[in-house]
Amino acid sequence: MDENEYLSKRIDAQIQWYDRKSQHAQRIFKALRGFEIVAAASIPLLTATAEPLDNTVTLFVVGIIGVLIVITSAITSLNQYQENWIEYRTTCETLKHEKYLFATKTSPYHGQDAFPKFVQRAEGLISKENSNWSQYTQANSQEVTPAKQ
Repeated sequence: MDENEYLSKRIDAQIQWYDRKSQHAQRIFKALRGFEIVAAASIPLLTATAEPLDNTVTLFVVGIIGVLIVITSAITSLNQYQENWIEYRTTCETLKHEKYLFATKTSPYHGQDAFPKFVQRAEGLISKENSNWSQYTQANSQEVTPAKQ
C-alpha cells in the first residue's frame, strides 16, 4: 500500500468514522442531558402550581418524571455518551494532527523513514482507542454477568 492509498483508504476513513461517531455521541449526550435538566426543573414547578384537589394527579406525574430522569441518567451512564464523544473527538483530532505533520514533512516526519513512522504512530492511536473500547466492553460484561461460583 502506497502513501496516497494509505492516507485515503485508512487515515481519511478513520478520521471520518471518528468524526461521525463523536458527533453522534455528542448529540445523544446533549439531548439526554437536556431532557434530564428540563424534567428535573419541571418537578418544583408542578408541585408549586398544583391545585389541592389535583394532588393525586400531580404526585403521579411527578413520580413518572422522576422515573424518566433515573432511566435517562442510567442510559447516559451505561452507554458513556460523554466519554465516547470526548474519546472519539480526541482520536479524530490527533489523527488529523499527525496527518498534517506528515503532509508538511514536519518533525517527526522529516526523514527518509517518515512514512513508516507515520503509519506506526497512526496505527498506534487507532489501536489504543480500540483497546480502550475492548477493555470497557469486557468490564461491562463482567458487571452485567454475575461470576460463576
